[in-house]
Amino acid sequence: DEVYLEKLIERARHVEVQVLGDTHGNAVHLFERDCSIQRRNQKVVERAPAPYLSEELRQELCGYALKIARETSYIGAGTVEFLQDADTGKFYFIEVNPRIQVEHTVTEQVTGIDIVKAQIHILDGFAIGTKESGVPAQKDIRLNGHALQCRITTEDPEHNFIPDYGRITAYREAAGFGIRLDGGTAYSGAVITRFYDPLLEKVTAWAPTPGEAISR
Repeated sequence: DEVYLEKLIERARHVEVQVLGDTHGNAVHLFERDCSIQRRNQKVVERAPAPYLSEELRQELCGYALKIARETSYIGAGTVEFLQDADTGKFYFIEVNPRIQVEHTVTEQVTGIDIVKAQIHILDGFAIGTKESGVPAQKDIRLNGHALQCRITTEDPEHNFIPDYGRITAYREAAGFGIRLDGGTAYSGAVITRFYDPLLEKVTAWAPTPGEAISR
């Protein structure tokens, strides 16, 4: 007796906003991330800030996310996810992920805020806007440069990217100024089993401009 209709967005962008809420009723946003590059419903490359948003659209989007966080009295770190219609610029709410995301590193790089540490301090009772929480007031949170994250995985591209396994015979990790590595299971001689997620390491590059971040 009922039909569920979902709006079709032919040219969609996946954009999300990082939020933090404390136990005192305060909430802030740490701007947005673009997660449009995906494969098999999994994010592959993430960027912060989203390169296609004007300052006006950025404020609109982050305002929506902050309103959701405040109306729900959100506590801790969370991600408010949206689709943006590339043709009209309109935003459509998807969901709230109430946890730390794999791609949180790009937000940390462009805001200078340790999201994991901040979440712990917030749940310890420290208020946003205090030194103890590690999270400044909203007016003091600013974007600095551009960050790009890529995921290093053990997948077989010749067989529809299914998780691969075996021994890593040689491994040389990324390095250099502006490069951040998150991982620990990737090294020469490491044995990769078939029982876990194929993600080995995350490589995050930061630079003052988008072009420099991509080059790194």
